Amino acid sequence: GHGPHHRLRPLRAIEGLMTTITTLDELLALYGESHERSRRKELPRLIAPYRALIEASPFVVLASTGADGMDCSPRGDAPGFVQILDDQTLLLPDRPGNNRIDSLRNIVQNPQVALLFLIPGVGESLRVNGRAEISLDPELLELGRAQGKLPRSVLRIHIDSCYFQCSKAALRSGLWDAARQVERPSLPRAGDIFRCILDDEFDVEAYERDLQQRVRTSLY
Repeated sequence: GHGPHHRLRPLRAIEGLMTTITTLDELLALYGESHERSRRKELPRLIAPYRALIEASPFVVLASTGADGMDCSPRGDAPGFVQILDDQTLLLPDRPGNNRIDSLRNIVQNPQVALLFLIPGVGESLRVNGRAEISLDPELLELGRAQGKLPRSVLRIHIDSCYFQCSKAALRSGLWDAARQVERPSLPRAGDIFRCILDDEFDVEAYERDLQQRVRTSLY
């Protein structure tokens, strides 16, 4: 079939060859064991170099899972906006967004989260796995204050493991290569996407003007 989901169907074995991995034994037979150094860099707490990466990062991707599935959400602010309370505890303030609160809904049901810290111009990234709780503690909210405004809530994250990711993905993708940056006007605007979702009568220009104003006035 050629429907939208035909690529998701399991491949049949071709001439007796296995085409789909279904067990851990099969996976290990294909890839082998991980290198010792890659295992040793996974630690149950922050060390000084890992702290430096978090303090320099203005952008983190937050992954969570709940009864309705998984979610991956971008979070960003000035470098150091994710604060280090101690070597096993992070504080992530919740800034205004679209109010879907997908991540927070998930965390209420399942505290397990994963974070990926990115630093502009730096190929390496930092991965942190842990357990989060949604806190309204006044002292923690105060720590998350920015531009004179308190966050509505903060995530207090207990670190279970952390390790740095090498630069291969950033190098292969040219992520920080200025020559490979995409010109924003070459891609659909938010208004163009809404028009496609809704109908041809949707006023893209009016929406874009309103959106730019909202973005400027509702960052915090």
